[in-house]
Amino acid sequence: MPHRFGFIGAGRMATALGRGMVAAGLAPGEALVAADPVPAAAEAFHKATGGRVLATNVEVVAAADVIFLCVKPQQMIDVLAGLRGHLHESHLVISIAAGISLGALHGGLGHGPRLVRVMPNTPCLVGQGASGYCLGAGATADDATLVDRLLNSVGRAERVDEKLLDAVTGLSGSGPAFAFIMIEALADAGVRVGLPRGVAQALAAQTLLGSAKMVLETGEHPGALKDQVASPGGTTIAGIAALEAHGLRGALIAAVEAATNRAQELGRANK
Repeated sequence: MPHRFGFIGAGRMATALGRGMVAAGLAPGEALVAADPVPAAAEAFHKATGGRVLATNVEVVAAADVIFLCVKPQQMIDVLAGLRGHLHESHLVISIAAGISLGALHGGLGHGPRLVRVMPNTPCLVGQGASGYCLGAGATADDATLVDRLLNSVGRAERVDEKLLDAVTGLSGSGPAFAFIMIEALADAGVRVGLPRGVAQALAAQTLLGSAKMVLETGEHPGALKDQVASPGGTTIAGIAALEAHGLRGALIAAVEAATNRAQELGRANK
């Protein structure tokens, strides 16, 4: 994969992506460059990936042919303005900013670079990310293959239409926070019924991890797997009844919907 990869913004997600690429053998550390106004973030990127730190975003663009835009949505308009005129047909630009549409990227950068929009999530930091992506102006089948390989180096990726990417943001982009709350709540419950805090937290986290792995590896519907655990008159069905009484399903559905709506609001604000 003879590409040079540039990261505009060298925060946690950029570092996770770069580290995953290097660990998977998709790129050597010396093929990575980054720029970030926060020196500590740039140094952390260098230590984790072996990539070089450059002084400006324009230098990153000049040194790479695949450019990751890893800045916050509120910063994107200014970043795009600073890059306009420095990117050409030879560049593939991959944005990971929530709510920033392909149209907004194209409008900010002008004609030239090929565009891809990605929504990763923080479990990329441990190689277990869940990402959605869509292709934009000029992107080719080879670009899609490249992006798919890069994202699968830090988890798994699904290609979707752009109109669904805000939903990806609401589900898997924000979802880790919802999962962390569930782990915390399960651990608190374990403590309440007598388990030591460390034991309760470890069991809660491993339970969600193992359950997710069963869904992915068996291909069975989560409802069918749930039924396999819930025996007649047993402990599990008693717990499920309590979850239903307290509205867990409705709360999670509402959380994903609220996060999706917020992603759409960010997109409208940054057009």
